[in-house]
Amino acid sequence: MLTIQNLKSKIAQSPYQAYVYSYPHKTAYRPISPPVYLPELWAQQDRQALFLYIHIPFCEMRCGFCNLFTTVSHNEDFMSQYVRTLQRQAQRMKAVLGDASFARFAIGGGTPTQLPIQHLETILNIAENTMGAKLQEIPISVEVSPETATEDKLKLLRSHAVDRVSIGVQSFIDSEVLATQRRQSTTQVEATLTRIKETGFPTLNIDLIYGLPGQTVNTWLQSIQATLRFQPEEIYLYPLYVRSLTGLGRTDREWDDIRLACYREGRSLLLSQGYTQVSMRMFRRLEEGQSSNLSPSSPSSPSSPSPVYCCQADGMIGLGCGARSYTNTLHYSNEYAVGAKGISEILQAYIQTADESFDYAHYGFQLNAEEQRRRYILLSLLSDEGLNCASYRQQFGSEVYADFPEFSELLALSLAIKDEDILQLTEFGIERSDTIGAWLFSEKVQELMQDYELK
Repeated sequence: MLTIQNLKSKIAQSPYQAYVYSYPHKTAYRPISPPVYLPELWAQQDRQALFLYIHIPFCEMRCGFCNLFTTVSHNEDFMSQYVRTLQRQAQRMKAVLGDASFARFAIGGGTPTQLPIQHLETILNIAENTMGAKLQEIPISVEVSPETATEDKLKLLRSHAVDRVSIGVQSFIDSEVLATQRRQSTTQVEATLTRIKETGFPTLNIDLIYGLPGQTVNTWLQSIQATLRFQPEEIYLYPLYVRSLTGLGRTDREWDDIRLACYREGRSLLLSQGYTQVSMRMFRRLEEGQSSNLSPSSPSSPSSPSPVYCCQADGMIGLGCGARSYTNTLHYSNEYAVGAKGISEILQAYIQTADESFDYAHYGFQLNAEEQRRRYILLSLLSDEGLNCASYRQQFGSEVYADFPEFSELLALSLAIKDEDILQLTEFGIERSDTIGAWLFSEKVQELMQDYELK
C-alpha cells in the first residue's frame, strides 16, 4: 500500500537505498510453471516497434561496484560456444516472432567489445540477417570499455551503422578508479575517447560514478570537467551503490555519504554547460532545433524513417544469457547471479540449452493489470516526460488517482507538480527518484525481492 507515512519516512532517509531502473526488478523473477509457449505469447503482441537487445556477458575485469551478469573467466573457445548458442536462440526467436520489425537495437553486457572482432561481427549479422533488424534505419547503441574499444572494432561498429557508443569511464582520477578494483588509466581513457570521436559516432555517452572511495566533491567535478573536454552528447551520472557479492560489498568500509552533494554540484555544472536533464542519471546536450523528448540514441531528424520506441508500451526481445524480454503481460529471462560460481552455472546451462527449449519462457514475472499500471507510472514519472494522465486514461481506461489515490501525496510532499494533465517530478523529486521508484513497487514485488536469495 502506498501511504503518506511510509513515503515521508523514506524521503527522510538517504536517497540511495536501491537503484531503480526497471519494473519489476529482476530479483522479483521466479521459475514459471508450466513454462509459457512463446509463439502463443508473442502472437498477442504488437510486433511492429520492438527493441532488440543482445547480451554479451564477458569483461576483461570485474569492477568492485559491479553486480551485472558478467564473467571474466572465459577464453575464445567459450566465447565461440556462447555466440553459436546465441545464433541458435535467434533462429528460434525469429520463427516465434514471424513478421516483426525493430525500432532500435542495443548490444550490452558485460562488455560487447571484449569479443574478438570476428565474433562481434557475427553478433551484428545475427541482428541484421537472422532477426531482420534494418541496421541502416534504426538507432543502434553498443557498450564499450577503454581497454577493448580498439580502432578496428570501432570501425566495424560504425560500418554497421552503430550511431551511439556508451563507455563507462567512472572517474578521470586514477586513484579513485584503482580503489574500485578497475584496471585503467586516465591516459588510456583519453586515448580511447579521442579514437571514438575520430571514428565519427553521432552520439557518445560517458558514464561517471559519484561516491567512490577517496572521492571528494572537488575531484568529482574534475572528472566532469575532463568529460566535457570530449563534448559527449550524453552523460550519465550514477551514484555508487554497494551491493552484496560485489568487490566493494565484501569490504568493511564505512561509506562517506557525499553522494547528494556530488549529484547537486554535478547537475548544476552540466546544466550550466548546455545539457538538459532527462532523468536522475541522464543528461543530454541538445543541438539547436533538436527536441528534448528524444529517447536515448533516437535519431535527431524529424524525417527519420524509424518508428519512435515507447518503453512503457512496446516490447523488447532479449537474446543472450543475461538478457530480459518484455511483453505486456510477461517479463522473462534466464536466472540471475552475481557470484562467479552462480554465473558460471547459468552460462553452462544456457550453452547446453536444446533448440526447442528456446521456444518457452521458464523464468520471469507475470504482470497482472495492477502491475502493468505500476510499470507505466514508474517508467513515465521517472523521466523528464512525466506521467501523462490522459495517455494513462487512454491506455488503461481509468484515472490515475482513482487507481492509486495515495499517488496525490507526491504533490503534498513537493516531490511532483501537476501542469494540466502532466505530472512531473520537481527538482527535489528527481534527486529522490530511486526512493520514489521503490515506493511505487507493489507489495508482491517487494516481498519477492526481499525473499530472493542472491547467488
